[in-house]
Amino acid sequence: MPSATPPLLLCPVCRGLLSSAETDQEHSLTCPGGHRYDAARQGYFNLLTGSGTKFAADTAEMVQARVDFLAAAHYRPMAQELARMVADAVPAARTVLDAGAGTGYYLGTVSQALPGTAAVALDISKFALRRAARALPAATCLVWDVWRPLPLGDASVDAVLNVFAPRNVPEFRRVLAGNGILAVVTPQPEHLQEIRSLAGMLDIGDEKETRVAAAVKDHFRAEQTRHCTYSMDLSAADIRNVALMGPSARHLDRDLLRNNLAELPESIPVTASFSLQLFRAA
Repeated sequence: MPSATPPLLLCPVCRGLLSSAETDQEHSLTCPGGHRYDAARQGYFNLLTGSGTKFAADTAEMVQARVDFLAAAHYRPMAQELARMVADAVPAARTVLDAGAGTGYYLGTVSQALPGTAAVALDISKFALRRAARALPAATCLVWDVWRPLPLGDASVDAVLNVFAPRNVPEFRRVLAGNGILAVVTPQPEHLQEIRSLAGMLDIGDEKETRVAAAVKDHFRAEQTRHCTYSMDLSAADIRNVALMGPSARHLDRDLLRNNLAELPESIPVTASFSLQLFRAA
């Protein structure tokens, strides 16, 4: 849990400035309008009060699969490339926001490349943010729906990370400082191509990179794109985890997956391929 909340968080009810209050027993965020949000035992804050959200959050099973897969370092080369890209683009960044942070894996890697930078993690899944708060005790972790106005002030962050997550482009631009950057990571068509059919995973269209650029062009200017492609040796357990940690898990036939994995050798080579796009606030 952060020792002090950066002065950039807004109350989702009245948009008043949230301030941090901490005692031996509890930690809370409060605004001048009297709204209060208490930290969960694991260290995150749930700002989705009232009706919550209509969107489906990642389940505990999906989050555990992601934790296990990422712990095996299969996506570390991409995370490190993302960190280098962001650190080179905003070396003096004071605050980094990860919109759709999940377990905080990518935010943690970027934060290591920008020591002393405040980190804010937003995600719709409380199961994911439990992990993020544990992994990033100095970060501010907030359960929030990124399709709503973000609970951050105008021009309050220097970088927005968006890794395999929904993109609320106008809100990303609003919270970014004048020379801030948006870093978007999407899978390339060949990503996991060797196991997509076997694992019952959704196909990846070949237009993702172009669609991202088109979606942000009214608010950002394209600065650079890097492609990160390499081979991973995945075990049956790794393949199960990568299938269960993403959107395919919502319709996956688990019995069929189990049977397919039983026929595999000890490990197989699988392609990892990502597009890392950097945009500068226009």
